[in-house]
Amino acid sequence: MLKYIKKGIHIIYAFYAFLIFCVLFIVFLPVFLVPIYFSSKHHWTGTINRIWAYCFFTLIFIPITVEMNFQPEKGKTYIFCPNHFSYLDIPAMGLNPVNAIFVGKNDMEKIPLFGFMYKKLHITVNRESVKSRYETMIKAGKAIDEGKSLTIFPEGGILTKNLPVMARFKDGAFRTAIEKQIEIVPVTIPYNWIILPDSTFLPKIHRMKVIFHEPISTAGMTLGETGTLREKTYRIIDEELKKTFS
Repeated sequence: MLKYIKKGIHIIYAFYAFLIFCVLFIVFLPVFLVPIYFSSKHHWTGTINRIWAYCFFTLIFIPITVEMNFQPEKGKTYIFCPNHFSYLDIPAMGLNPVNAIFVGKNDMEKIPLFGFMYKKLHITVNRESVKSRYETMIKAGKAIDEGKSLTIFPEGGILTKNLPVMARFKDGAFRTAIEKQIEIVPVTIPYNWIILPDSTFLPKIHRMKVIFHEPISTAGMTLGETGTLREKTYRIIDEELKKTFS
């Protein structure tokens, strides 16, 4: 009997969290329209994401810890590379104190209203299309030239079958960082797969932590060192995950 009561509470909490997500999105949508229709206000995107994320996680009773292991330089552009184990990783990266746009799968475009907003403010890619991947690289480079920081999940999706071990990283983020000579920031999100596993839409209440590691410089690096940069980023996040779950 107790088992069914707990499951019922779990389902009620899931509906509550979904309701909060929808209500906050509707409330914030008019504000998101400002950077969509006024390009000069695009820097608002990160600020709005941050406020929305803090409101969302507070209202669904998820305690948050954001650990910054460096002091971001004002006006400096970065590429943030987090591990990706849960759909919650996207709103979690909204907690980023640096304004950044996402480079992510075009699946998000299919969500009513949210998909419209996501497509207009961020960069989407069809990973099954070589042409789309190429165009995304061009758009990412242009965004960096415009002074925008990027968030790229280097696993390319929720792909791992052996949590909390990451899937192999793809090269895109690291090639772009080297081409543009900007720093990579490894990001560890250790607990989201516990809060919301990929196999279910029933979240659990558990503390959330987002760790922003020290940036990795690409100064003087060439594209031939893409693999070195990729593996260094992987190792930093992997060591943090092992430390957390050892």
